[in-house]
Amino acid sequence: MLEQTILSNLLYNDEFCRKVLPYIKDEYFDDVSSKKIFATFYDYVEQYKEPPSIEALKISLDNRRDLNEDLFKVASDMIDSFKIDKDTNQEWLLDETEKFCQDKDLYNSIRRAILILDGNEKELDKGAIPKLLSDSLGVSFDTHIGHDYLEDFESRYDFYHRKEERLPFDIQILNIITKGGLPKKSLTVLMSSTGVGKSLVMCHMGAAALMFGKNVLYITAEMAEERIAERIDANLLDITIDDLHEMPKDVFTKRIGKIKDKTPGHLVIKEYPTGTANAGHFRHLLKELRLKKNFVPGIIFIDYLNICSSSRIKGAASANTYILIKSIAEEIRGLAMEFNVPIVSATQSNRDGYGNTDVDLTNTSECIYFEEKVEKRSGEHVSIKTLIPGDQIIANDDYKTVMFAHHEKIKPCFKITTKKGHSIICSEEHKFPTSKGRISIKTGLGVGAKLSTKS
Repeated sequence: MLEQTILSNLLYNDEFCRKVLPYIKDEYFDDVSSKKIFATFYDYVEQYKEPPSIEALKISLDNRRDLNEDLFKVASDMIDSFKIDKDTNQEWLLDETEKFCQDKDLYNSIRRAILILDGNEKELDKGAIPKLLSDSLGVSFDTHIGHDYLEDFESRYDFYHRKEERLPFDIQILNIITKGGLPKKSLTVLMSSTGVGKSLVMCHMGAAALMFGKNVLYITAEMAEERIAERIDANLLDITIDDLHEMPKDVFTKRIGKIKDKTPGHLVIKEYPTGTANAGHFRHLLKELRLKKNFVPGIIFIDYLNICSSSRIKGAASANTYILIKSIAEEIRGLAMEFNVPIVSATQSNRDGYGNTDVDLTNTSECIYFEEKVEKRSGEHVSIKTLIPGDQIIANDDYKTVMFAHHEKIKPCFKITTKKGHSIICSEEHKFPTSKGRISIKTGLGVGAKLSTKS
């Protein structure tokens, strides 16, 4: 069915033909008649630089010496049956054709690789197999291979003068700082110490975006969906959370109805367990929302980076915090680019970040009391405060290299004691590897939790 759809559009859809013809091969077609029709069509275009008419295609097909009378009749009837549906989504058609070419090329390469291994392929040896498979995996309709500085100056000039679409803030100073708001395909990260109000800020920004008429997706890995909605209710209704709980249902219903009348946007809040969700889960959620609710967000909030997981770094319990958070941020930024939407998230600064006027990603949270002992690769047990970048220390599964050395600062700490009597002093944000994932005191670590250790 797809083979005939492709052939029909090659004949009747000039734009489709120009885009896909350079990438299709006659060997991709399983049906013999379809294969011969395409080969004839391709030869005609190569010679005359334009697609053939139906009559010209039939005559060229009749002149082929590798086609008997029965096969010609089948091919001729197939050509007569060709038609196109003008309502077919062209983007879908291109995507399906590209997938068709990729699958067929990979299938043919695997078959040829088997022939090589069996000794039935005389032209190639085993060393050619990696390139065969690599070339097949690289089949793509994307013709853009870079920006030609001298040839593409007009598109570059247009880019300089194109007004970028931005989502404005409801706070003017933020619009001044960001030159009009948040651009698409961007990741904005709010950074501060614990308890300052990062979630409150994101809830306020989400409420403002909703009132600007945008669809808002709020992903939380810290609080329940209802708690996030509670904060947004308090924001939009301009009342305290305590007053919200005292409000009669009929009054609440009426005020929410007024909000509905003021904006065409929708706000969806999705909760994930702490430390389990990554960019792959968010990608699946976005596709589900589009299919099931026809919901395409204009902005996404993720609360927050530190309690997401990475789809690339496995065994993150013992990964360096900077590398882990950096990986999560990169994956989420990729998500913003893929779905053409601004994403806002947050991260906690660590003890070094508290005293900095300009914090950066190296100031993300998690810390252990500086007098705690750790084991170096040499077997020596030393205090954390004596470590320097480059030292290797034992983690719960392997040795890890110290990447940064932060200065000690006063901060509330907690003492954890295991059943065997071992103890450790840490902050409430430090995540421990457990049988249920990485959990901190703040996110639920308590009596009875089973910690994963070296032994």
